[in-house]
Amino acid sequence: MTRVVFSMGSNLGDREAALTAAIAAVDPEAVSDVYETPPWGGDDEQPTYYNIAVIANDPNRTADDWLALGQRLEADAGRVRDPERPYGPRTLDVDLIAVTDDDGAPVHSDEPRLQLPHPLAHLRAFVLVPWFAIDRDAELPGKGRVRDLLRDESLAADARALRRLHPIWSEHHE
Repeated sequence: MTRVVFSMGSNLGDREAALTAAIAAVDPEAVSDVYETPPWGGDDEQPTYYNIAVIANDPNRTADDWLALGQRLEADAGRVRDPERPYGPRTLDVDLIAVTDDDGAPVHSDEPRLQLPHPLAHLRAFVLVPWFAIDRDAELPGKGRVRDLLRDESLAADARALRRLHPIWSEHHE
């Protein structure tokens, strides 16, 4: 597998430090600006999130390898999963949105621990807006072009609630 699209977010602790550490660990090709976003999923009693999209390439990693890396990054950031609050606050959340193989074909997985493409990505403006910002030709396998998904009225309202803040990676990677 060569290419992965990550959605990363944080709403506890030093949000930028958690995101910056995660970015550095994936050796990114592209990183979006930071977007401040409201909580998603109905659990609104928590701080706002900082969200970014990250694209990385590594011909030696499989989708399982990318998943293991994301889970290690979450653990390193001190993430604690609360089964009572699946959309609750977190120091770091790393989601694999899409993975493509050496030929550019999308990787599909329906395993409970790894679902690709991410089954909720097409519903989340906080995933699609940053991704589109770094890849204008982005396509979510099985759902279509990100630019078209963002035209959906239900996502348009969510997209307007996002606030682009500033670059995160260029400040630390020069």
